[in-house]
Amino acid sequence: MASRPEYLRFILAQCAGLPDVTYRAMMGEYVLYVYGRVVGGIYDDRLLLKPTDAVCRMIPDVPREVPYEGGREMLLVEEVDDAEFLCALLAEAAKGAPPPRRRR
Repeated sequence: MASRPEYLRFILAQCAGLPDVTYRAMMGEYVLYVYGRVVGGIYDDRLLLKPTDAVCRMIPDVPREVPYEGGREMLLVEEVDDAEFLCALLAEAAKGAPPPRRRR
């Protein structure tokens, strides 16, 4: 099942307080970038983040789920209604994410 554009728009609206949140559509899902760094994505209308140390400290007891068959486990963010918390969480996720690769 692909993610709905309405859910993507909802997540982006919740992150309006955080500058430089972008996305890229990939095979019916959406990869999320904060400050140019991949922090996670929207898969089957679920917000999943990479399990960096900072994110795991902020949401220690959340379930881990696989975004797609063969993918690595990611953290399921269920608290998407609190915009302030979500912005803080994504900002921390960006700090722990590797910098973008340079294209040749």
